[in-house]
Amino acid sequence: MKTLLSSVTVMTLLASCASAVKYPEAPTSQIVDEYFGIQVADPYRPLENDTSAETLQWVEAQRKLTDDYMSSIPFRSKLRERLTDLFNYKKSGMPYKQDGWYYFYENDGLQNQSVLYRTKELGTTPEVFLDPNKLSEDGTVALTGISPSNDGKYTAYTISRSGSDWTEIYVMDTATKQLLTDHIEWAKFTGAAWDGDGFYYSAYDRPVEGKEFSHANENHRVYYHRIGTPQSEDKLIYEDAANPLHFHSAYVPDDESVIFIYGSGQGLGSSLSMKKLNTSDSSWTVIEPSQDYEISVLDVIDGTMYILTNYGAPRYRLMTASVKAPQRENWKELIPEGEGVMSDVTFAGDKLIVTNETDAYNRSYVYSRDGKLIREIEFPAIGSAGFSTSKKNDEVFYTFTSFTYPSAIYKYNLSDGASELFKATEIKGFDMDDYITEQVFYPSADGTEIPMFITYKKGLERNGKNPVYLYGYGGFNISLNPGFSAQRLLWLENGGIYAQANLRGGGEYGEPWHLAGTKQQKLNVFNDFIAAAEYMIKEGWTKPELMTIEGGSNGGLLVGATVNMRPDLFKVAIPRVGVMDMMRYHLFTIGWNWASDYGTSADSPEMAKYLLDYSPIHNIKNDGTPYPAVLVTTADHDDRVVPAHSFKYAAALQASDTGDAPKYIRIDSKAGHGAGKPVSKVIDEYADIYSFIFYNLGIDPTDK
Repeated sequence: MKTLLSSVTVMTLLASCASAVKYPEAPTSQIVDEYFGIQVADPYRPLENDTSAETLQWVEAQRKLTDDYMSSIPFRSKLRERLTDLFNYKKSGMPYKQDGWYYFYENDGLQNQSVLYRTKELGTTPEVFLDPNKLSEDGTVALTGISPSNDGKYTAYTISRSGSDWTEIYVMDTATKQLLTDHIEWAKFTGAAWDGDGFYYSAYDRPVEGKEFSHANENHRVYYHRIGTPQSEDKLIYEDAANPLHFHSAYVPDDESVIFIYGSGQGLGSSLSMKKLNTSDSSWTVIEPSQDYEISVLDVIDGTMYILTNYGAPRYRLMTASVKAPQRENWKELIPEGEGVMSDVTFAGDKLIVTNETDAYNRSYVYSRDGKLIREIEFPAIGSAGFSTSKKNDEVFYTFTSFTYPSAIYKYNLSDGASELFKATEIKGFDMDDYITEQVFYPSADGTEIPMFITYKKGLERNGKNPVYLYGYGGFNISLNPGFSAQRLLWLENGGIYAQANLRGGGEYGEPWHLAGTKQQKLNVFNDFIAAAEYMIKEGWTKPELMTIEGGSNGGLLVGATVNMRPDLFKVAIPRVGVMDMMRYHLFTIGWNWASDYGTSADSPEMAKYLLDYSPIHNIKNDGTPYPAVLVTTADHDDRVVPAHSFKYAAALQASDTGDAPKYIRIDSKAGHGAGKPVSKVIDEYADIYSFIFYNLGIDPTDK
């Protein structure tokens, strides 16, 4: 492990930085909101206006302050150089076959965006099909999806700019790669669902100028666009004016016989309606009116729908139904619920590949089309897998990855069950055998056993002197599975331990596990995270002075809340793009969509009080209680969790008496919630994050 800086040096460096800090003065107001008789002051309300002159002035002052601090860290530039080296390896995606071509993504190492290639024969030199790096000079335009037409004539693709959730759709001639005139704007959470010479997509009305990234999104509609016509002529296919806060998305199976419309946004799952295509008198059939269950139509084959759902099965099952009688009462069980959570089903020739989550890692199985188990697919270790298959042929590829296992691509033989390594990932100077991952189970405050993965370098001793990076999420039925991260290698090679806790609120054990971390059970999530830190200390891995916690989005809320609850347990906290104002989160962009997990301050007196009691902004101590060093991160184009959350939280934190540890906010430009971020920006961000962590832990990672 790299050496600890001397205690005198650390204290001198940190004290000199803390004592000299004069945080920018934030604009304030005298606004007091009332929730069922509860008075709640909101002094930093002006920061919600992200385009006002006073907010912009505050943002620039914060940027300068943070950059000055980061620039003073002596090893920051060397960490960036090392991260650049670690990122500089070829990354390849699984091939998939479409109309006689194999398509796959690849990144030579430091390209800001991965390039989409195609080839007629694997192993030969491919041609570039679409290079998103040419869509912008700085790499901030990301390719977010590809939707080929079923006849192979056209390819629609979706992009986002500067990390925003707003989507634009373009169309290419597949054979010539020529860009057509078609261009869709103000779409969101959509791809292109093809039907003939056109496609269905979901979009909102053009937002108010200047409020594109903050105002609430309402009335998500489905349109049909015919190739060669302007967007203004697109036909409205579906809307639900009675429920303006619902999302609506279209799915058309490749036989183009029917269209399905999913409705979501205010429940735990999706409603589902269906309409036959190419029939003039066809009307909508409601298959599931509620949003109480997860329902996903995987395909329609010879008039039979294949449905993955948690209706009647908290860990999911595979059902079938006829398109002639698609209502729920007519569904038939094909593959029942098992011990693991059925997370994915793909069609491979005349067979099915089913992936289950078992204790937060993947196990995959081959089934016959009539639901009989054939065999399990053997993976090289505990990890995560994804499949590229087609019902049109027997070719199967899968990727496998784990914490110390860079993503590798295998070719799988459906006949005999053999896996053949197709493409390995090579990282210069990295040997996976130098590291260990183990899974442990620890008790939370109420006795519930929580799984956690711990990764570290071989030979590391349990002497209480190891820096720990504890990561969690715990929400929205999202599972944290094993996965490889180039930036994480920087932490591991410097003797750090990476711990990933599978908190309640996630999807690791199905819907009951999810519900146990929602609404007025949300404290379970925070207690699970605190218990993870306590376990690492109790078991002799580390001590509070060497503990860092990090989480993003809902995980940013997790970090903010647990710091308020147990500031003594952590030395450094990194809340990234977090939901920090639980009283007002539902008023911005798509925040209302999170009510199924959080509840809202408008629901009831009990719900308002519960939210207020853990809301990160509203529970910062102001009595001299020492807090860990905190680096808040956000970005100017984050229209998922608007930057106002982080702005107000940072302002409140800086104005409170929480000891001398630094409290900074890193505000990225031309970036959003995280998806599609250019590699160069990812490297810059983690150079700052790791510099902040190591510096405040008193560790010099460049000391040889």
